[in-house]
Amino acid sequence: MENNIEQRIRYRAAEKRVKKLKGFYIHSIVFVFVNVLILVLKMTKLYPEENFWSWEYLKLPLFWGIGLAAHGVSVFFPTLILGKSWEEKKIRELMEKDK
Repeated sequence: MENNIEQRIRYRAAEKRVKKLKGFYIHSIVFVFVNVLILVLKMTKLYPEENFWSWEYLKLPLFWGIGLAAHGVSVFFPTLILGKSWEEKKIRELMEKDK
């Protein structure tokens, strides 16, 4: 009985992890396709005196890329910041405070 409960708990944890991975992969694919499309459209409308490497053309991929990187860190390195040890420490701290 206990083994069955443990299996279900592990299954739910794996299922949650797969959903996070899927979300990151979808985010990455959308990032690539949208930014390639936007950059191609902007390149076709460039005037001879315009520079492609200007801030106007690079700010969307840059800031979205920072968001995508943060998403990746939260998926692939979830314990890097505010991980399980932090949670347990905070729980103990709050329990002591409520005494």
